[in-house]
Amino acid sequence: MDLSVNRRRLLTVTGVAGMGYTLSWIAGLSVPAPSPKLTASGAEVAAALAGHGTAVAAQYALEVGLPAAGLAIVSIALARAARRSGAAAAARLALIAGVAAALISLLQFALGAVLAGTASPGTAHLLYDAVNRLDGVKMLALAILGLAAAASGVLPRWLRYTGIALAIAITASGVAYLLLLQNLAMLAVPAGVLLLVFITGTGIALGTSAGKPRRDAPAEMDDSRASLASVVDACQSSSTQGRHQ
Repeated sequence: MDLSVNRRRLLTVTGVAGMGYTLSWIAGLSVPAPSPKLTASGAEVAAALAGHGTAVAAQYALEVGLPAAGLAIVSIALARAARRSGAAAAARLALIAGVAAALISLLQFALGAVLAGTASPGTAHLLYDAVNRLDGVKMLALAILGLAAAASGVLPRWLRYTGIALAIAITASGVAYLLLLQNLAMLAVPAGVLLLVFITGTGIALGTSAGKPRRDAPAEMDDSRASLASVVDACQSSSTQGRHQ
């Protein structure tokens, strides 16, 4: 199969993954599941989640489980595009930060699934704290991803600015979740909006750029044309000399 076809297919998957990331998040937010405070005690967490196990598990699946796949796909595609453009450092940061955030998201899903089925206050408190603190670590990784995307130069200007804004907003909310600061928990709202715009926009941007020529394509085309012209001139010279003889 033609390599260019494979490349277009990969980047099309990237676009779908970016859109799926946001759609899964929106679906998760629509699930009527309880959300205790960051500082809730084990008894409060267990009481809030009691009788809502299915809804809690579904919400974790939609908000952190399924989006992990989209996050990984978009991050890997971004790293590959950055590496092809010559931004090796940005490519490494994007790959490490994006994959790390995706793995943390999967871990959160696993812990959330266990939390949904527990009735012990002690276990509920331990799991709920772990999920929230992991959220803080994941947000810091996503901040690095946003900065790496902005530095790579492979995205449209508005997406690079979005990546910078995301890095600032999600760092603040990441600290709040890592330290369980309930008064600052609302910082996750603007950070979350920026994250959805950034991941979806990046996936679509990378996907729609699949058919565009590489940056070095014009130079390669000029070289090819020059070589072809040289061959034509040589042939004409040979033909002229042959007639004169």
